[in-house]
Amino acid sequence: MKNDCIFCAIAAGEIPSCKIWEDDVAVAYLDINPCSPGHTLVVPREHVRGLLDADDALLAAIVPRVRKVAAHLKEKLPCDGFNILQNNGACAGQSVFHLHFHIVPRKDGGPGGLSFASSPASPAALQELAARLKMD
Repeated sequence: MKNDCIFCAIAAGEIPSCKIWEDDVAVAYLDINPCSPGHTLVVPREHVRGLLDADDALLAAIVPRVRKVAAHLKEKLPCDGFNILQNNGACAGQSVFHLHFHIVPRKDGGPGGLSFASSPASPAALQELAARLKMD
């Protein structure tokens, strides 16, 4: 595993994941402990620890990809909005030290704001949802 980084390994296809989209810059896959159905991570292929370690070119490349995946989720899921979250540092909730963005779909009447209670998802449910959300 490159740099002992699980996200680098997922991006390289060394660890299985429920990818819904990828290109030469980033991969998007379902979170294994989702806050809501469709909770997706967008991860650059390049290993950088966090937002402050990323150069401007990477940030300029990754943000449109986050937007693209978020728009796709909003179109395909029954959701009314979404949170986009990017944690930096352990005290801020970052547990994998590789830059990544969470896209958390939300529905009217459901938990909103910064409520991120999560629970494990079954592998079968993640595979089924990944197949439904697969992007061209």
